[in-house]
Amino acid sequence: MEAKWFWMLVTAVAPIAWGSTYVVTNAVLPPGEPLWGAAIRALPAGLLLFLVRRRRPRGAWWWRSAVLGVLNTGGFFALVYAAAQLLPSSIAATLMATSPLAMMGFGWLLLAERPRMIAVAGAVVGVAGVCVMLLDGGAGVHPLGVAASLAAMLLSSVGYVLATRWSDGTDVFSSTSWQLIAGGLLAVPFAVAFEGAPPRLDGPAIAGFAFVTVVATALAFVAWFSGLRHLGAGTVGVLGLLNPVAGVLLGTMVAGEVLTLRQALGLAIVLAGILLGQSARASRTPLAGAKKVVPVAAVEKSRIRS
Repeated sequence: MEAKWFWMLVTAVAPIAWGSTYVVTNAVLPPGEPLWGAAIRALPAGLLLFLVRRRRPRGAWWWRSAVLGVLNTGGFFALVYAAAQLLPSSIAATLMATSPLAMMGFGWLLLAERPRMIAVAGAVVGVAGVCVMLLDGGAGVHPLGVAASLAAMLLSSVGYVLATRWSDGTDVFSSTSWQLIAGGLLAVPFAVAFEGAPPRLDGPAIAGFAFVTVVATALAFVAWFSGLRHLGAGTVGVLGLLNPVAGVLLGTMVAGEVLTLRQALGLAIVLAGILLGQSARASRTPLAGAKKVVPVAAVEKSRIRS
């Protein structure tokens, strides 16, 4: 139980760091160039993590890195940026908040992790809390923005689960660095074709990208994928609801936004949903064609014994 709470705390670093990107993006990052933004965010973060292990991909990890790079970084970042340009942040964040349910579904299909009803209930309560916290009924809805937001949510949910299925004992720093580098490299030619030259960055923008690269990408993705290896996909997905919570609280503390009574009520409901979701473990059932995912700790023990 102590190990579970430790990995929950580690995993929570990711959605909290991702929540901070709302404030940083609105304050200092250049608007209107989602592909360059994805490349500038992903590629340096991947290279930074690569320096930690200095290990190149082998065999299937060459194409796996490309697939995960599109799903989790390059394509995901671009879609999220596009959704932010077409939708109010409240609606975009609410649509993204449905990812715990998607991760539970894909975890069942691809990892044979059957979520328990209490975990599903926690996710539903959390999503309801996000709706109470963010939706005020006065925001317009752009169909393309909704499509981009839902596509980003589905792509990342599949990518996170596949990263767990394909882990095969590879250390998390290496696998994370490979997909970040792949996602950044794949985004560059599209950025050149559709957005032209890289954006000119002033001092605040450079500082903002440095924060997003180191904290909200390198550190956050290592924490997130570490959690996926030690906790169920449903457990990690519910923890992802801390993302909009962090965004609202940081907006209040840093950007001077006012926390309304409705938002405070929504925050309480989200936190209740997260606690409810953590009270259940996902159960694994042998599904046809599903690979068995071996915990990292078990792999390390077997290596020591051998």
